[in-house]
Amino acid sequence: MLLKGKTALVTGAGRGIGRAIALALARGGAAVAVMARTQPEVEETARMATDAGARALALTGDVANAADVSRTVDTTMRELGAINVLVNNAGYACFKPFLEYTPEEWERTLAVNLTGPFLFIRAVAPSMIERGAGRIINISSVAGLKPIVNQSAYCASKHGLNGLSKALAMELCEHGVSVHWICPGGVDTRLARDAMPDRDKTGWMAPEDIAQVCAFLAGLNPRATVDEIMIRRFGSVPLGG
Repeated sequence: MLLKGKTALVTGAGRGIGRAIALALARGGAAVAVMARTQPEVEETARMATDAGARALALTGDVANAADVSRTVDTTMRELGAINVLVNNAGYACFKPFLEYTPEEWERTLAVNLTGPFLFIRAVAPSMIERGAGRIINISSVAGLKPIVNQSAYCASKHGLNGLSKALAMELCEHGVSVHWICPGGVDTRLARDAMPDRDKTGWMAPEDIAQVCAFLAGLNPRATVDEIMIRRFGSVPLGG
């Protein structure tokens, strides 16, 4: 169990990719704090992690709210110990032509997908730096690597998250902290179904596929790192192809 004795904090863990990641880390031996806005969902994730043999903590809050972020991190460290792995997974998507976006939709997209990771990293990184170790894993998207029609807000937020990840990978390296970013293609989640209800999702990846990659990164030996992982559904065209 590569993660035995470690503590992981996963945002957006009430369902979908976040829940799958939390369970994969729990099965790998980590204690997991799971955070989301919907209490019944995040409590169910924590119960599933406990059933997998892990210590688990369910927390509710908004990743774009600084007070919620601070409370989540403080509670996790008090109940489960120092955070060794931070997974910024919480996401928001609103797909439509650019001129149809409202300022509120634009702001919410950036708040959840970019400001949320900023707030969590700012809250968790100091203790990682003090200990000289830690892994930060940001769940991005292929929308952070290429333009996609009717996804301008989402693309902007994910390009920004990739840029933040790259800068922090350089900045935190000297302190023993690794930063990774995963860019999935189509994953069959409720977020994707809500944002693209008419899209055929036959052959799309499952949340567990992304969780497997995340668990791999979390369990890497500290002497090794991986920067960016782009994972796509098998039948899709390679990026740049």
